[in-house]
Amino acid sequence: MMNNKKNKAIILLSGGLDSVVSLAEAIDNGIHFELALTFDYGQKAFQKEFDSSKKIADYYKIKHECIKLDWLQKITNTSLVSEQEIPDVKESDLDDKTITNNSMKNVWIPNRNGLFINIAAAYADSYNYDYIVFGANKEEAATFSDNSKQFIDAMNEVLKTSTNYDIKVLAPLIGLDKNAIVKKALELKAPLEKINSCYSSNTGKHCGQCESCNRLKRALQNNGCDNILKELFEN
Repeated sequence: MMNNKKNKAIILLSGGLDSVVSLAEAIDNGIHFELALTFDYGQKAFQKEFDSSKKIADYYKIKHECIKLDWLQKITNTSLVSEQEIPDVKESDLDDKTITNNSMKNVWIPNRNGLFINIAAAYADSYNYDYIVFGANKEEAATFSDNSKQFIDAMNEVLKTSTNYDIKVLAPLIGLDKNAIVKKALELKAPLEKINSCYSSNTGKHCGQCESCNRLKRALQNNGCDNILKELFEN
């Protein structure tokens, strides 16, 4: 097949900080997005994730699709999906590896990012999209192996033989922690007021208790984002 690169891409869009800033960064680098994919695997925060993703896709004028994965919900026993309570991780504990490793095990979804990338790769292979953009980052890679550069490099090796089109996974934020990601979001004027990074379904806004909330909150505080903090966290 003749390779005619046109910088067409698909974004894995959860509506959270990392996927939104990855999208904004890739657009700033000249990548054109044909599709945003959001996944419903029975996660407690699905409705908030879907609503945020739809708003962000509309903001950037990108077609948005949601893919339902009932079978993944059935085989997942951790707290993002099951009746178990999502663990609270205090801001002061975010750099404690014992606590964050336990939290990771409590919210792990089986092969989630590998599955999402392979589904996106099927779309890309069919429609000749050049890139799959994914919000992996340095901070979460410390505990989530499927956010690491090693994982991305491995996926790119697999796609060389599992697809019939030259497709590459891009992770624009792979070298950044959350502070740097928020700083970049402000530089790119990404719509942070529209995001949802919360694991919980218990409140219309961010719960402010789970690990994901507190990582976001810390980064916003460190960047002086008082208005966005009020918008996302205060009822």
